[in-house]
Amino acid sequence: MNAIISISRRSFIVGVASTAGSLSLGFHLPFIKPSLAQGAVMEPELNAWVVIRPDDTVVIRIARSEMGQGTLTGLAQLVAEELNCDWSKVTTEYPSPAENLARDRVWGNFSTGGSRGIRESHDYVRMGGATAREMLIAAAAAEWGVPASECAATLGTVTHSGSNRTASYGQLAAAAAQVTPPTDVQLKDPKDWTIAGKPLPRLDTADKLNGAQVYGVDLKLPGMVNAAVRACPYFGGKVASFDAAAVASMPGVQKVVQVDETAVAVVADTWWRAKTALDALPVVWDEGPNTGVSSQTIAHILEEGLEADNAFVGAQQGDAPAALTGATKVVSAVYSYPYQNHATMEPMNATALYTPEKCEVWVPTQNGEASLAAAAEAAELPVSQCNVHKIHLGGGFGRRGMQDYVTQAVRIAREFPGTPVKLIWSREEDMLQGRYHPVTQSRLTGALDADGNLTALHMRISGQSILAAVMPQRMQDGMDPIVFQGLTADSPEGHLGYTIPNLLIDHAMRNPPIPPGFWRGVNLNQNAIYVECFVDELAHAAGVDPLAFRRKLMANHPKHLAVLEAVAERIGWDTPAPAGVHRGLAQIMGFGSYVAAAAEVSVTDGQLRIHRIVAATDPGHVVNPAQVERQVEGSFVYGLSACLYGECTVNGGRMEQENFDSYEVVRMADMPEVETIIIPSGGFWGGVGEPTIAVAAPAVLNAIFAATGKRIRSLPLKNHDLA
Repeated sequence: MNAIISISRRSFIVGVASTAGSLSLGFHLPFIKPSLAQGAVMEPELNAWVVIRPDDTVVIRIARSEMGQGTLTGLAQLVAEELNCDWSKVTTEYPSPAENLARDRVWGNFSTGGSRGIRESHDYVRMGGATAREMLIAAAAAEWGVPASECAATLGTVTHSGSNRTASYGQLAAAAAQVTPPTDVQLKDPKDWTIAGKPLPRLDTADKLNGAQVYGVDLKLPGMVNAAVRACPYFGGKVASFDAAAVASMPGVQKVVQVDETAVAVVADTWWRAKTALDALPVVWDEGPNTGVSSQTIAHILEEGLEADNAFVGAQQGDAPAALTGATKVVSAVYSYPYQNHATMEPMNATALYTPEKCEVWVPTQNGEASLAAAAEAAELPVSQCNVHKIHLGGGFGRRGMQDYVTQAVRIAREFPGTPVKLIWSREEDMLQGRYHPVTQSRLTGALDADGNLTALHMRISGQSILAAVMPQRMQDGMDPIVFQGLTADSPEGHLGYTIPNLLIDHAMRNPPIPPGFWRGVNLNQNAIYVECFVDELAHAAGVDPLAFRRKLMANHPKHLAVLEAVAERIGWDTPAPAGVHRGLAQIMGFGSYVAAAAEVSVTDGQLRIHRIVAATDPGHVVNPAQVERQVEGSFVYGLSACLYGECTVNGGRMEQENFDSYEVVRMADMPEVETIIIPSGGFWGGVGEPTIAVAAPAVLNAIFAATGKRIRSLPLKNHDLA
């Protein structure tokens, strides 16, 4: 523990940066008591996860971030299930990253992304609840002088079977906190769950409805000032000069601050006054080396990658090039996927309070520890003199795993020691300073034999690597494995659901000077389009029904096939569609879950209408089926926004889209009816928030082909004439 507390600020920052947005964890989490945590200032607790107050309130500590996905409620259900408490008495709170570090990282990784909030926490949070339950039973048994085996805990009460004596958890908590935690606790079989696995209402709904919920943009601290910031909109550019005197006398303005070489901020008594002055501030930009970069030049770079001799191999079976050379029939197509913005409803923001001795930050973040590291670096203080207070996020989608806005807030706050400084990005700043979904192209070439069987497939991906830009330490001999999401042979994270005798999937890495980032669904989104739309092309080229064609390839992939069959049956694939309505299918595995979708669309006079989407998901286990349904529905909002409208274009070395007038999202009138089928087959824990995004677009695109005979190979659909 001392080694962790005394690590240097730099080594902590580097270590946290390597796990920010990480796709794997891997620590053992001890359930230590406060007496074992040097310097811990905590209220009395049973263990790190459970605090029980005298009034029987159960406080469950949640390390992961709540951004609308329901992690807060789901993790609380898992703890409460093993604790056998009264769900009506449950509330939650966030532990702070500084507490986590001081206590030997007892809560583990604070990173919330990759649909991993529940699936990589479930075992140790359940153990926290089960351990607390046994400590309560032991405390009651000791007080009554009876064997613990004669006592049972139910609904927040311990009962002795022989004497029928009872005591509430609140009455027992103080004594239970002194019990040595058992080491041989058994977790419940999911079939016996009574709290987990049930569609319970979310714990944060009431506060959202009555306005009590505080987001980062709502936060108010005594004496607070407000900051608006503008960074150079040109990728690779910086501030050349600005005239602070021109706005110094504007109402409310307190100071103009150069944040770093790329950005300048105005601090005022209100945010609107800060923004108004910032808009009036004369700034000259050094546009940097990339003003000749455009969407067209980037497309040419990617096209070259499709023809390159060298590429990183992500999956290989047999000899695909040889099989293609001798094939009876060869089908080839090139697909492409654009840059996209996270476009969270709440723009980036953070509030910082700096003194030479301490720095605190209040921030909606997807990774509290990464925010702590960023704050310490920007403040130039030891990590032990900094803290981060997590706030619910008004959307994250991967963007709030990056910490640039935290760094800016602290740097500005250093100009106002002892005064809280609240930084809010404008919508334009949020759009222009994104970490964009990477741009790629893919050429797919398939071989069909005389009987219409797929004998070979070569899939070449050309495009950007997120890891190369964000986490180079996670590259594998120069290769970015995340590029191949859903395409590898045996990854439990997501493998290809088809058996093809001769297969080659490779990646020609091409990294334009546009900063990429993890965008909800990440690379699974475009990979599902490339594979599922091309498989549809192959089926039609073979003259075989798309479902039947897939079935032949999926004999060795029963879980993939199960979700596909489920949506096909529900949509009525084998029965005629309503007049003018056409159907499309798609399936893939990603984030540990198996997903599929079937869509019904019509195209009249070139106007697309998506009537209905049926979605099936097998995440292994389901903690709250109502939340799963909402996540699936929400993922289709996000996925269809990308399919219909989402595109960020580069011109003159900068993005062209600056607000929702040019970067549209799905509106109510666009949304189809969404039906969710949950098929938890057990034995594994998969994610929910991201996988089904990936099947939204290919199911719709395949249905559009069925309706029009037109094959759409590039998004968004707004760029295409369907007439």
